[in-house]
Amino acid sequence: MIVQLKGNVQFPITLDPTVWIFDDRKIKLEEAFSPDKEENAPEKDTEHQQRVRPPVNRSVSRFEGKKVLENSYVMPIKPFLETSSPNEGATSAILHTDQGEVEISLDKLKDSLLIFAIDGKPPKEDGPVHLLFGDGTNQHAPFKGIDLITIN
Repeated sequence: MIVQLKGNVQFPITLDPTVWIFDDRKIKLEEAFSPDKEENAPEKDTEHQQRVRPPVNRSVSRFEGKKVLENSYVMPIKPFLETSSPNEGATSAILHTDQGEVEISLDKLKDSLLIFAIDGKPPKEDGPVHLLFGDGTNQHAPFKGIDLITIN
């Protein structure tokens, strides 16, 4: 189950959300919209450090591995958008879902989060990912079944 990111970008990319469970950039779903969200957001120094030395998956202990498989997680989409390098004229994105297409602004997409694990497992029936806006406005009704994001 993969997600393609293509369209008005310099580098179309394919995302595999099944490997994000061990990515250090993941955020617990319940912490994504907590009042102390700023503490969870990467600092400027951290962003710079990740550009110099990308995050490396450290070994996960058995206890941590079990804990990882019990929580729900989101992944910020911003680093993947930056990697794809949207062209200057890009202003919107189309989310291709199993229910149809939804168009949102590119700025709204940049601040969005992708739900890739629910109770430690990928969303199978309406996956591979769900999209939540960064401000949490669609927290109770995320866009589901996204398998393609086209930048316009």
